Amino acid sequence: MDKYNLTKLSNGLRLLTIPMPSVQSVTVMVMVNTGSRNETKEINGLSHFLEHMAFKGTNKRPNSLLISSEIEGVGGDFNAYTSKHTIAYHVKLAVVHFELAVDILSDILQNSKLGEKEIEREKGVIIEEINMYEDLPMRRVQELFEQLLYKGSALGFDIAGNRETVTGLKRQDFVDYLDKYYFPANMVVVVAGGVAEVPAKKLITKYFNNNQKVGQLTKPNDKFIQTKPELLIKPKKTDQAHLVIGVRGHAMGHPDRYTESILDTILGGGMSSRLFIAIRERRGLAYYVRTESDHFIDNGYLATRAGVDLKRLDEAIKVILEEYHKIASPKHGITVKELTKAKECIKGSLILEMENSREVAGFYGFQELLEEKIRTPKEIFKGIDKVTVEDVNRVAKEFFVPERLNLTLISPFEDKERFEKLLMV
Repeated sequence: MDKYNLTKLSNGLRLLTIPMPSVQSVTVMVMVNTGSRNETKEINGLSHFLEHMAFKGTNKRPNSLLISSEIEGVGGDFNAYTSKHTIAYHVKLAVVHFELAVDILSDILQNSKLGEKEIEREKGVIIEEINMYEDLPMRRVQELFEQLLYKGSALGFDIAGNRETVTGLKRQDFVDYLDKYYFPANMVVVVAGGVAEVPAKKLITKYFNNNQKVGQLTKPNDKFIQTKPELLIKPKKTDQAHLVIGVRGHAMGHPDRYTESILDTILGGGMSSRLFIAIRERRGLAYYVRTESDHFIDNGYLATRAGVDLKRLDEAIKVILEEYHKIASPKHGITVKELTKAKECIKGSLILEMENSREVAGFYGFQELLEEKIRTPKEIFKGIDKVTVEDVNRVAKEFFVPERLNLTLISPFEDKERFEKLLMV
């Protein structure tokens, strides 16, 4: 789990191989250093749309059925995802079919037909996906939170785009985007599972080294200044109020990244966390409540999300803020016991993830693609173990002050002043 090999092909493509000798499967993942963060307002949603189009047909495999049949015909599975900074395509199957995974991924990424009829047809699919998210307030409220934090920046764009931008996309938009971002030096291929470095390098070179595209590498660096609490309220007829309360955090790679993880774990990382006990177990205010931190190249945040009783919404917000203030106070700051428990929770979760070749591929590939620095699980464990009670209390005091607070809310309520008063306490 802590051994990997990184090589670079002559065309600039990076190859990561992570051997898992006891595993009889292999995951091949191709990651591209681009995402919704690289879009303009006019083409918002294109990164995600392009991910869909990759599986719609090539000259060798003219339609989506042929692609899916080849993979599913050997018991494999495939998918893709788009984030703010990354588009990733992956196939997982038995080791004996390793070459098939490499063949298909190289084909769809280098020879996608991008048929105009397929593009028009897929617009309907993606608009229905957007509609689905609109009807999932516990997901949508998180997207609104990122809109609030990063308004004025592509970092605040919805990854799927919106109905207007998706409808307006043309084939040439896809071609231009591919030319700009899909070049070898901007990509990482990850092979995780029961395949050794030498055969992996041989096949990746065979299928990918003929791509000689070049391009300009870019790294965003947005700055955001907040001097008072911010709110974004979306009125909607719901039976439950869905909210996110949080603060701006640090970028990926920041020295306090492990401290933030421990802080969010203690606050809302599970059924024994402070917020779960205070919100659900003691008061019955919510079914779900969770605190998480997320990190981008140049920014980040820590936030709590919950779905709460409409009649007791104000109480729920007050309790969350009380727990924020408590953990930042000398009297109610974290204990050594809480710190130890949180550390073991984080390490144990990572160990479980590392048993899955797809998770392993994403773990290593994401770091190499965006940070060009890989921290193995063992190195991460060392970083976590170094965090002290004082570190967590220091970050809590830094974060949990009124001027850093942000709230997004989906509920039937529209009174902004009502919620502003709650945040100022």
